[in-house]
Amino acid sequence: MIGSIEWPTRDLLSVRASTTPAATAIVSVDAEADGSAGSGDGATTESWTYAAFDRRVDGVAAGLENAVFGPDCDHDAEARLGVLVGTRVAFAAVYFAAMRRGVTVAPLNVRETADELRSKADRLDLDGLVCSSTTAELATEITDGPIVSVDDSGHDAVDSLRPDRVTDLQPVELERDRTHLLMFTSGTTGEPKAVRLTVGNLLASAIGSAFRLGVLPDDRWLCCLPMYHMGGLAPLVRSTLYGTTTVIQRSFDPEETARIIETNGITGVSLVPTMCRRLLEAGWTPPETLRFVLLGGAPASRDLIERCRDRGVPVHPTYGMTETASQIATARPADAVERPGTVGRALVTTDVSIVDEEGNPVGTGEVGEVVVSGPTVSPGYLDDDRTVSAVDERGLHTGDMASRDESGRLWVHDRRSDRIVTGGENVDPDEVREALRSHSAVAEAAVVGLADEEWGERVSALVVLESSRRSTGENARERRAIESILEHCKERLASFKRPKTVGFAGSIPRTPSGTVDRDLVRRRLLADGVDVTGPG
Repeated sequence: MIGSIEWPTRDLLSVRASTTPAATAIVSVDAEADGSAGSGDGATTESWTYAAFDRRVDGVAAGLENAVFGPDCDHDAEARLGVLVGTRVAFAAVYFAAMRRGVTVAPLNVRETADELRSKADRLDLDGLVCSSTTAELATEITDGPIVSVDDSGHDAVDSLRPDRVTDLQPVELERDRTHLLMFTSGTTGEPKAVRLTVGNLLASAIGSAFRLGVLPDDRWLCCLPMYHMGGLAPLVRSTLYGTTTVIQRSFDPEETARIIETNGITGVSLVPTMCRRLLEAGWTPPETLRFVLLGGAPASRDLIERCRDRGVPVHPTYGMTETASQIATARPADAVERPGTVGRALVTTDVSIVDEEGNPVGTGEVGEVVVSGPTVSPGYLDDDRTVSAVDERGLHTGDMASRDESGRLWVHDRRSDRIVTGGENVDPDEVREALRSHSAVAEAAVVGLADEEWGERVSALVVLESSRRSTGENARERRAIESILEHCKERLASFKRPKTVGFAGSIPRTPSGTVDRDLVRRRLLADGVDVTGPG
């Protein structure tokens, strides 16, 4: 329990459908013309009440039982179901159907290659896989187990998931601490880790978020982030717990997303900074109905926060992790505008410590590693060795470096593993990035360390020029910009912190969750970066 709140013993949708059956559960704002697991999808906009969606999920649960697990499936053995489906209503139906039957859900990234997915499927030891017509071929390349599609896949090796119309399916009793979800981290600093999350973790996160963002009866949370990441899945879980509405858009598009927010009475949306920037560049001004923009996945720059302020965007910069079922700390708009860079205070359900390398708490304003504890925190990774190395008596060691001000606001700086060590000196990539971003010609930048025989690592930067947002432009123009940028850095950074390799791109490579893909940044710099080493 948190306070006097009792944990449900049935899946969240069953509880909600019995409480507010006539309330709108889900709205799909773009066509599912290929159909979805008996949904009758196909209209441009379609909606389901909680009662109607509950019936749909009952059918999908029975269909999964028949096609994948069989009537003799022992759900106490934690059967695992992979879901290789994009952001759509069919994903939501499969997710809640698995929860209803006590099956562990493992969402998979539909944008990854067969080799990447095969490695994950092998680690997960899946009992079955759900795909769609667009991922059916990929599904057959990553597993030899049962595969079913939410629509007509047209593939001989893939059966269609035909919902059973039996309506008396009894939900499996939920255990608060049992693994319910296996979700992979972005893997920007190494091999993606499979995080174990429980229903208890998700509910504690939803409660903490509600205290920070508030909940109103007519709330409509737009989901346009991938559901195989926490940023896309969390709104679905939370809205079902709250009894409010999830509006699902298959993929983000600045013009279309702006229209949906305006015409569908959207009150909240989760975005990564790149999405928010693209909305503003498209001329978007939020309607009065919009209460919050939860901005996470990557740091929000001072410039972006100021543009949100000027345009009236109710931005809530947030810091979270897959390992904590989403939010750890979230700033309200006033703090975000008055104190650019802060991610606010920790949620009510979360305890945050900042410690030095010996594990001792640091003082106010001092930088240390973020350690998180509380009911939102994962019981560990699928790999027990990784759990042992990340968790101690204080909590989960995040690897993120941060400080806290006198009022308890958190300021996240970088990941410990992102630190650059050059000639024995530690360099904070965020400090270099902010120095680059303060140049009038620089729209974005990513800073990484590249191997250097003399210094160990060399500070290197991939830069997006303001005039190069959509194309890299001419090499000559980019080279002319280097001199100005280096002169700019000379006034702001010690010599060992200044970039020694500079490359240009039309955009910074990012993962679907919005974090910088540092491995790809390094590859681009190694391929196309310019050595700008010069006298001190």
